Amino acid sequence: MALRTTVDVTEFGADPGGTRDSAAAVAEALRTACAVPHPVTVRFPPGRYHLYPERAERRELYVSNTVGADRRYLSKTVALLVENARDLVVDGRGAAFVLHGAQTAFAAIDSADVRFEGFSFDYVSPRVVDATVADAGTDGVAAWRELALPADTRFRIDGTTVTWLGEARPGDGEPYWSGTDAMEYTQVHDPAARRTWRDRNPLFDDVAAVRELPGRRLRLTYRSAEAPRDVGLVYQMRTTVRDHPGAFVGGSERVEVRDVSAHYLHGFGLVGQMSRDLTVRDVRFRADPATGRTSAGFADFINLSSMAGHVRIADCVFDGPHDDPVNVHGTYLVLADRVADDVVTLAYRHPETAGFPAFRAGDTIEFTARATLDGAAGHTACVTAVDGPHDRGDADDRRLMTVSLDRPLPSDVTPEHWVAENVTATASVAVVGNHFVNVPTRGVLVTTRQPVVIENNVFDGVTMAGVYVSADAEEWYESGPVADLTIRDNTFLRPATPAVLLAPTSTVLDPAHPVHRNVRVSGNEFMDARAPVVRARSVGGLAVTGNRLTGTAAGAFPEAALVAAEGCSDVVVEGTCGVLGP
Repeated sequence: MALRTTVDVTEFGADPGGTRDSAAAVAEALRTACAVPHPVTVRFPPGRYHLYPERAERRELYVSNTVGADRRYLSKTVALLVENARDLVVDGRGAAFVLHGAQTAFAAIDSADVRFEGFSFDYVSPRVVDATVADAGTDGVAAWRELALPADTRFRIDGTTVTWLGEARPGDGEPYWSGTDAMEYTQVHDPAARRTWRDRNPLFDDVAAVRELPGRRLRLTYRSAEAPRDVGLVYQMRTTVRDHPGAFVGGSERVEVRDVSAHYLHGFGLVGQMSRDLTVRDVRFRADPATGRTSAGFADFINLSSMAGHVRIADCVFDGPHDDPVNVHGTYLVLADRVADDVVTLAYRHPETAGFPAFRAGDTIEFTARATLDGAAGHTACVTAVDGPHDRGDADDRRLMTVSLDRPLPSDVTPEHWVAENVTATASVAVVGNHFVNVPTRGVLVTTRQPVVIENNVFDGVTMAGVYVSADAEEWYESGPVADLTIRDNTFLRPATPAVLLAPTSTVLDPAHPVHRNVRVSGNEFMDARAPVVRARSVGGLAVTGNRLTGTAAGAFPEAALVAAEGCSDVVVEGTCGVLGP
């Protein structure tokens, strides 16, 4: 057995006492560890480590679902960078990482057998402002609200405008970020009801005056006299540029993240991209209540793009994202041109996804008609060469690539009407034993043709579908079909209608040629649900069996109303407890 080397970050000058910036010391310790040719553990003695971006590692990275090919944001700052490493453990031993400015918390790039464990991380003055309506009223002439703010929220009052300010940078004192009033995006959180939803922001409508009160409060006075009715609600406001992934796994295999408290994820969650075999276990995605914040993420919590092998997400808490907690998908590339019968130009079409390599020589590629998204009627080939975006390299246009194939394409595969997916970069998925709460969107999104099991999870008050299966060649271009999906033994509390949604973007519906196949929904509990519980479009082989309805809606509708199916075949609905009798 190979000896395991231990690298102690304090030996490089990292300060667990939390009085100095440890960024440079941590970067040096990790560089040293990554160069060790045998197993290595990077150890953080217990303590509090401040990590500023000015002396952290930087890499040029194109990352799915962030800022696309926009070169203004190409350079990413990474607080804990594992790169070109084999068999490396980042052991936090209970350490708390305090991140400043805009950074990716941790990353594994071009590495294998990496584990991140045993630490927490949070950001100082993150780019989300959680404003709680602590009080409100009217004097009959003018209405008013008092907003309570987290302790690290900075602002400046300019007449009737509130300018939000990020933490002051060391040296020049300028804020890391700024925004005004409601900024670009708002969602509303009701802590009493444990619900969060997207909505318009009324806080800064028709403001007559703004003044600061003691105790991190703002008083907004309005020109209207009607008293606000939103006392207790939290308006979670932010900008919208996803300039960093919150964490990143790129070009790596067998990476595990376990026993981590992720109190906030900047930018776009934990992104896995063109990697293989990822485990996320016992990770608590939840704001630290001591901060006064309720937002734990700028967007998704986990977004996995073109992963292969197996993905396991287990025993986690997903509380307070600004988008989907879990999204596992590939990318549809639009066929832009046929250079030859066996050479094509493919294009990224969503502005937030571009630049990274979608194919490598030896991968299997599938071409599918956008109108039907029927893979069974598509065409497959082997990729022999790719000329286009490469890992962190440059190109004239990061949205285009030329792909050579081992066989000619049929003449009916025409530009703009067909899309291509990397079949090799698809993973089997297990989402097991997790808890989802305060989610403004869907709980789990999954589009992969490998076997998927979603079981023993609790979806509590999720605002949209708890489980959503798309296949989208029109808007987000997130591929592809599911071929073996099991949703079993989950608890859907106060679900949206429907709780399970299968809705590809295909425009042609033919039950004989469905997009999705072999979907089983069984043994689940739906509490206080309304009909339909499952809505399915273009599914071949849908079995909704052995489920139960409880709560106030139990017995309110017959079993036949449980499922709304459109363009489906081989649909079985039976064995539901808690529905009206025949």
